[in-house]
Amino acid sequence: MLFESPTLLALQKALDAGSLRQRVIANNIANINTPGFKKSSVEFQTLFETALNRPLPLAKTDPRHLSARGAGLEPRVITHNNTSIRADGNNVDIEEEMISQAANMLAYQTTAQLVSGKYASLERVIRGRSG
Repeated sequence: MLFESPTLLALQKALDAGSLRQRVIANNIANINTPGFKKSSVEFQTLFETALNRPLPLAKTDPRHLSARGAGLEPRVITHNNTSIRADGNNVDIEEEMISQAANMLAYQTTAQLVSGKYASLERVIRGRSG
């Protein structure tokens, strides 16, 4: 239970979303010159905010119980079919993708540092060290 805290679960889901977002951005960039290609993006932030505003799920006290933790916090890939920025139907904007990639990298690194700090705190508690 110690390693299944709501904070660690949320951070894990954020890392999963960041990893998926990186793959989606890379796919968009790889298809910049593919006629008719439609870019995709990852929806996670609004799902995360919705989950934060939900009442906390009940604790799982028995391994046979179903767990509600993380329910609805799966990142989703959305394809943007309704736009085109070029005559060939492709809607990938390389500048937008590069900005998204940089922002995603910073968010991922920040989240990874938070996870590392959380585990370092747990290690200090387990080893009986303070600060």
